[in-house]
Amino acid sequence: MTPKALTDHNPNIRLDIATFVCIVFGMDTEDFAYRDALRGGPAHRRGAGLNPGNRFEDIRLHVLGEELDRQWVEREAEGGGLDRVERKVYRDKTQTIINRVARTSDVPFDWTVNPYRGCEHGCIYCFARPFHEYLGFSCGLDFETRLVAKPEAPELLRKELASLKWKPEPIVMSAITDIYQPIEHKLRIARQCLEVMAECHQPVSTMTKSALVLRDTDLWQKLAQKNAGRVIVTIVTLDAELAQKLEPRATNPSGRLRIIRELTQAGVPVTVNVAPIIPGLTDSEVPAILEAVAESGARRAAWVLLRLPYQVKDLFLKWLERNVHPAKARKVESLIRQSRGGKLYNANMNRGRGEGAHVKQIAQTFDIFTRKYGINRDVRPLTGKHFKRPELGGQMGLF
Repeated sequence: MTPKALTDHNPNIRLDIATFVCIVFGMDTEDFAYRDALRGGPAHRRGAGLNPGNRFEDIRLHVLGEELDRQWVEREAEGGGLDRVERKVYRDKTQTIINRVARTSDVPFDWTVNPYRGCEHGCIYCFARPFHEYLGFSCGLDFETRLVAKPEAPELLRKELASLKWKPEPIVMSAITDIYQPIEHKLRIARQCLEVMAECHQPVSTMTKSALVLRDTDLWQKLAQKNAGRVIVTIVTLDAELAQKLEPRATNPSGRLRIIRELTQAGVPVTVNVAPIIPGLTDSEVPAILEAVAESGARRAAWVLLRLPYQVKDLFLKWLERNVHPAKARKVESLIRQSRGGKLYNANMNRGRGEGAHVKQIAQTFDIFTRKYGINRDVRPLTGKHFKRPELGGQMGLF
C-alpha cells in the first residue's frame, strides 16, 4: 500500500506515529487521557479546521473538515451527535526543565520553563504551533488536542534552582504555550512550579489569556512583594464574538480586563501584550484596548504584529475564509503582505513588527495612546536580589 493509500484508508494513523514518537522521547500517555465532554458540532470550539501534514514527515496526514461533516450528518440521521475532537495528554519524562533560549531583538529573555507543550486555547494565529511538529504532531488540530505534560517539572525545577550553577536570572513561564490552559485545572503542574519559585523568590513572569491565573494570586502576590513576579495579559480584541473565533477556549475580553483589575488590586504588576495586531482586522482597536487596560490598572503595554511562520499561514488563511467576509479577508491578506515585503511571513524582517507604512501607523498610534493613558511610565525590571536557593531533603542537600 502506498503512503497516500495508507493515509486515505486509515485516518487514525497519525495517532500511531505520534505515540511512537512519544516512546522515542520517553513520553507516555498513562493517567493523562481526557475526553472533551461538550457536544454540539464537529471540532467544536477548536481554532484550526484541519491538520496540515508535518513538514518533517514524508507521509502527510490530515483531519478533513468534510469527513467530520459527513460523520456529523450520519450521526444526526441516527439520532445522535458527534463527540468533540478527543484531547489526549502525553506524559513527558524530561530530565531538565529550565531551558536556555537564543536571545534576539524580539526575545528579551534567556530562560523559560514549559510545563506543557501544545495549547487547548486553540488560538488560530499562534506562532508556537510549528514547534509541535518537532514532536511528530501537526501544527493544526494536533496542537490543540495532542498535548504534552511534564508532571516531574516541579521536582526538577527545585533541583535546578538549588544548583550553585544557577544564577537568579528572570524566567518566563512559558514562551510556547499558556501555562493556565484548561488542563492546568486538574494537573496543577504550573502552580506547583510557581510554589517553588515563590518559596525562593525566583524572578518569574508569565503570559496568559486565562482567568485561571487568579487562582494563583497568593503566589504572584508573594513574588510581587520582592519585585520578582509579573503577569502579562494578552489581549487581541475587545470584540467578544471575534475573540471567540480567534481564541476559542481562552477567557473572553471582559474576563481579561477583570484579571487585570483583580491582580493590580492585589498588588501584582500587570503588563498587557496587545498581540497579535492583525492588520485590517484588529488594528483599529488599539486606542480602545489601551484605554480599557489603563482603566483596569495596567501600567505597562507592548504590541506584536501578526506572525505566520511555516504552515500557520495556511491555517490562518483558511480561518479567514470561514470567518471573515471575502472582501475583508482580501484586505487583511493584502495588508499582511505589505508588512512582510510582499510575503505572508518573512523571518528576515523584524519578526515582531514587520515593515511598511501601515506598520508605522500602528506604531505611532500605539505610542500616542500609551502616552495619553499614562502607560509605560514604570518599566522597572524584575530582580533576583532576594533569591534564596530552595532546600533539598536528604543527602542531596549536601551538594
